[in-house]
Amino acid sequence: MGRSGRLRLRRNLATALRGADLLEHKLRLLLDRERAACRSAEEAGRTWRERLAEADTWLVRGVLLGGEGGLAEAEPTERARVDVEWAAVMGVRHPATVSWTDPVRSLGEPTPPNTALAHAETAYRAAVRAAAEHAAHLAAAKLLAAEAVRTRQRVRALSRHWIPRLRRELAALELALEEAEQEEAVRRRWAASHGAR
Repeated sequence: MGRSGRLRLRRNLATALRGADLLEHKLRLLLDRERAACRSAEEAGRTWRERLAEADTWLVRGVLLGGEGGLAEAEPTERARVDVEWAAVMGVRHPATVSWTDPVRSLGEPTPPNTALAHAETAYRAAVRAAAEHAAHLAAAKLLAAEAVRTRQRVRALSRHWIPRLRRELAALELALEEAEQEEAVRRRWAASHGAR
């Protein structure tokens, strides 16, 4: 390898250094987004547990007032619909938002036999909505964390292996080129001094 090899090594080293900088920037962004998703998941989890406890309380009251037979009568035939919208951050697809469509009771369907069961139905809908949001935030946090781990491994590979290896190779090549240039200079001076005689 000569001067062209030195140029190639310098370009490779510059590319590796730029790649490590970009990956470190990506890692910082991923970690920030992961922390935000974890905070949102914790908050949504608390909301979900609170709404579920409230719904369970209303259910117990409704069953005590109307018996378990009232539960079967009050169940709507239509199901709720949950849609998850996805987003991408630094190439990582993750759930971003959850939209919720409540089931609509048709005119012919029976309604809950007492107000406690009606409140329980409303509270369970809110609990399921909160559970869906919690699941979306939790999934986003896990996907972002997994990508952060992979990015951290890439940064380490560049910083600990590729960049030091390229620097060693470049230093060795520059030393060899410098020695060759000095030998050539010595030969020229010797040839010039012996040629003049």
